[in-house]
Amino acid sequence: MSGLLTKTLALASLCLILSGCAQTGPPLPPSLELPKPPTDLRATRKGNTVTLTWSEPTQTTDRQSVRYLGPTLICRSSEPDITTCGNALAMVPPPTTAARKPEKKSQQRPTPELETFTDTLYPKLESDDPDAELTYAVEVLNRNSRGAGLSNRVQVPAITTLLAPDDLAAKLTDDGVDLTWTSAAEPPARPGVQYRYRIYRKREGSSNDAAAGNRPENKKEKNKDIIAAEVPVGPAGPAHFLDPIEWENTYEYRITAVTVLTRPERQLQVEGDDSPQVRVVAHDVFPPSVPSGLQAVYSGEGQKPFIDLIWAPVPNADLAGYNVYRSEGNAAPVKLNSELVKSPSYRDAAVTSGKAYTYSVSAVDVRNNESQQSEAATESVP
Repeated sequence: MSGLLTKTLALASLCLILSGCAQTGPPLPPSLELPKPPTDLRATRKGNTVTLTWSEPTQTTDRQSVRYLGPTLICRSSEPDITTCGNALAMVPPPTTAARKPEKKSQQRPTPELETFTDTLYPKLESDDPDAELTYAVEVLNRNSRGAGLSNRVQVPAITTLLAPDDLAAKLTDDGVDLTWTSAAEPPARPGVQYRYRIYRKREGSSNDAAAGNRPENKKEKNKDIIAAEVPVGPAGPAHFLDPIEWENTYEYRITAVTVLTRPERQLQVEGDDSPQVRVVAHDVFPPSVPSGLQAVYSGEGQKPFIDLIWAPVPNADLAGYNVYRSEGNAAPVKLNSELVKSPSYRDAAVTSGKAYTYSVSAVDVRNNESQQSEAATESVP
């Protein structure tokens, strides 16, 4: 009996020892599930619109994976910093899908979703002071509407922007696209403030890309907005810009007024709203310049006679060559060359003694547009 009692007491002691070893400390308090404040808040401004973007939190302040997210407060202030949100500018509803806790430790953390909010500035928020700014922050709450604090702060200039022209027009010329508009009166000069018109061009995709050269820069430009030029706003009144485009493409243009703020630490640019777009189909129907200075000179004493023609070169960049025409008496001119003449000279060896010949030349571009014929030159064969 005593042996059985001894074994029972030993077993009980072992159970107590084992249960004591299993205790690792006091139980942990439950997580408050406060989303970690975003640190990547960004703000961009165009006209009277400010766009905020930030990453949706995937972790709580106690390093747990976020299971549920509540709404997000949008905070705005005309002061250089925001300590508390106070009266929030807006409340963004919770995302439709919350970050989920990984099932295994080996799994990667979920990729944060990008959230966006657009703020429309009313006129009183804008200022003529080039140093004035608006400060933004966001606070992401949990499902109990509690948060862990504000995100990083971002600032945007509060400067008043100029209106874009509302009468932008485009006309196709043999030198390119001629854009015209009515310029607004530039505001009075202020230190550190400049105004420009920024002209955007977009080239639509075309089946004629090969004709345009299909160069790498053309591929990059296709279907993307490219800054074609920036011109001063200048005085009120008519304004224009000539864009030397590539033919056989379709282009879209728009103009925006840009306010440039030069500060000691950096330069800031604020775009205004855009003008209406204009679209141009750049089909080349413009012939090159008419050749000039044509001269015809007989030669052939003691040999087979011929007449040499020379003229001034045509300067057009897309010139492909020339056509040479000859007529006798009142007959219609006949083209002498079967292929384009590449240089501004030609020898006519098919002449007969005792006759007079009248010559003219025309210029032809790479798209087979032909100019009018030059002034005539006449030469006789003795």
